[in-house]
Amino acid sequence: MKKLFIAAAALVICASAYAQEEARTVETPRYGYKESGFFSTPKVGAYIIAGYKYSDLNPQTFGDGFNCRLIRAYVDGSIFNDFKYRIQFQANGEKPHVKDYYIEWARFREFSVKLGQFKRAFTFENPMNPWDVGVGDFSFLVQKMAGMEDRLGEANMGGRDQGIQIQGDLFPVLNDSYRVLHYQLGLYNGQGINKKDENKQKDLIGTIQVQPIKGLYLGVFGWMGTWNNGTEDLYRERLSYGLKFDRNNWTVRAEYAHAIAREAEQSGKADALYVTAGIPCTNWLKLYLKWDEFRADGTADTSHDMYSACVNFRLHKNLNFQLEYRRHNNRTLPTPGYNELWFLSYIRF
Repeated sequence: MKKLFIAAAALVICASAYAQEEARTVETPRYGYKESGFFSTPKVGAYIIAGYKYSDLNPQTFGDGFNCRLIRAYVDGSIFNDFKYRIQFQANGEKPHVKDYYIEWARFREFSVKLGQFKRAFTFENPMNPWDVGVGDFSFLVQKMAGMEDRLGEANMGGRDQGIQIQGDLFPVLNDSYRVLHYQLGLYNGQGINKKDENKQKDLIGTIQVQPIKGLYLGVFGWMGTWNNGTEDLYRERLSYGLKFDRNNWTVRAEYAHAIAREAEQSGKADALYVTAGIPCTNWLKLYLKWDEFRADGTADTSHDMYSACVNFRLHKNLNFQLEYRRHNNRTLPTPGYNELWFLSYIRF
């Protein structure tokens, strides 16, 4: 009888502890400066992209040799499951600097608000992580027309700016396996990362994307704003159209962007186009083929075309090796045709 009583008491104690734990689990958060729960353990990570580049163009100009493309470290997490935050630093280059910092209220998929410094909502490729692009670098379209090495002279801002953005996904189908409509609309300083607004004007950038079937996006992007180069305001008025398909490790991206209205009148009718196809060969081997073109004034005489083939050896989620061949035809150079060979290693932890 004594043993039975002890067992029953132990059972009651366990049940009580379980009930208390369940109560804590479903407890509703109470906002207040003393609240210390309902936050995730911050995730700390980093990645490195490094390798070797060769060109048969003037080696002294191109800079053949070993190099480090990126060293980045980041911290992200959530509070109340409604607020997400991220801080990302870049360590390589002349001046280590903050790349991203933002907080996002993301309680609903239909509507969220992001405030801080982050990627501009222009083109499919610009917001992508370098790991997911598939080739050694972003396209000319992103570099010249999304603010990485902007055609107007803005230094490499990594396609980022400081501002506020709303976004969401609407119209769920197939038990919410995907959503038909995605939208983003952002208001930015226009001067890039870690820089204050120089002209008291703001850039407006947005996108509407339709997903008719799972994995296939059709999108249009618009950009209206100005950039101050220290002496004058230069208009940035651009449109981009494209499609993106990514499913079962098959990848297709194609985008076209061009300057419109006042930017075209002030700085030339530049445009850019790229097409990328990713073909899975095995679980760890994927081949990318790409055609990339930028026309500084929208004419054949100012065109720079590049054709590339890149093999990705993705041995692990956090380990990738790339071998890429590039053939250039840059009509703005005395010697338009030249070749490049890139080998890059990616590691993440």
